[in-house]
Amino acid sequence: MRHKNVAHTPPKGWNSWDCYGASVREDEVIANAEYMAKHLKQHGWDYVVVDIQWFEPAANSSWYNAFYPLDMDGYSRLIPAVNRFPSSKDGQGFKPLGERIHSLGLKFGIHIMRGIPRQAVHQNTPILGTDKRARDIAHPNSICPWNTDMYGIDVNREGAQEYYNSIFNMYASWGVDFIKVDDIAASRLYDTHIGEIEMMRKAIDQSGRDMVLSLSPGPAPLEYAESFKQNANMWRMTDDFWDTWDYLLPMFERCAKWAEHVGPHNWPDCDMLPLGHIGIRSRDGGASDRYTRFTKPEQVTMMTLWSIFRSPLVFGGNLCDNDDWTLGLLTNEALNHMHQTVKKARELSRTDDTVIWVAESDDAKYAAFFNISDVAKDVDLSAVPGISDAFDIWACKDVKLGQSVKIEPHGAVLYRY
Repeated sequence: MRHKNVAHTPPKGWNSWDCYGASVREDEVIANAEYMAKHLKQHGWDYVVVDIQWFEPAANSSWYNAFYPLDMDGYSRLIPAVNRFPSSKDGQGFKPLGERIHSLGLKFGIHIMRGIPRQAVHQNTPILGTDKRARDIAHPNSICPWNTDMYGIDVNREGAQEYYNSIFNMYASWGVDFIKVDDIAASRLYDTHIGEIEMMRKAIDQSGRDMVLSLSPGPAPLEYAESFKQNANMWRMTDDFWDTWDYLLPMFERCAKWAEHVGPHNWPDCDMLPLGHIGIRSRDGGASDRYTRFTKPEQVTMMTLWSIFRSPLVFGGNLCDNDDWTLGLLTNEALNHMHQTVKKARELSRTDDTVIWVAESDDAKYAAFFNISDVAKDVDLSAVPGISDAFDIWACKDVKLGQSVKIEPHGAVLYRY
């Protein structure tokens, strides 16, 4: 399967959702790509992903316009809204934008929704590669609970695989390297759509192009771990993740449960990093235009947990507005090396106020100590033998450690030894 050709290490990149919601424009995508090429590519960041509703001409925030007419070709396939993505004119789709991103030495990704457009079903438009039409393959009772764009696919209907083949062949012709599929991994409202995941896997394999397959929204059920590993490269362990401690604290438990399934080509996903300038045209997460509400210690905790666990790292803020602190979180060489090379990461212990994670690579061991309490604490280091002489990854210096270390509320320290 082609998913073994990609994501040998956890993917790293940028996604438009946290800052622009459904309304990102071509110029904004290019600006973030150019920033990535200049400041982050040398540190392993290389995916640029256009999130939801790039086919919706009137999108203006993270709120959706119910049943709004979408841009679609003659074969039931959604195409970029030309008013937002001018280079897609004359039926070029995302090919020109993909070429622009590739010219920067980066990779291009898009978000899609599971299923077939409702308007295609209502108009009963053709499907490329079969004499079946949209109404023949739709599952009208299988709908997304928070977006009106699509019906699900009846995987037992003739023509269903041909439809998925047709859209993934189109994405391949655009030069797409990464597909984030939404409304397909479980959420609190419904189960996982394994049949459609398997169809997408077949569609990518027959397309002739390697693409990372990422599943959302989550939380993906642990009992489907083997199916995810057989068909996808990333799958969300959580619903949408936002910039308050109430979202961050439960991630320790989720990472501990999924740690044994982390490995090459298969990356349980902690979701995007809501850092820097977010909410520019997004109303999700309980706030609008803002810089992240995480304190600096909480930002260090998130980056430490995501990195030692080896989650994909997908930045959610507008990169062009990064300050030195935020850029430093993304370009710490020792942290990046750990994220790309460690194995056997696991939660060593957890109490009401402290969590300890350990991992190892071919040339080093790592230990992360987290203060999950609301007050500064002296955290005992004795649970990790041999850590007295270490390199402090966040302080970027060698240190000699005593019996304990003082950690700020919701903060973390990370050592290589």
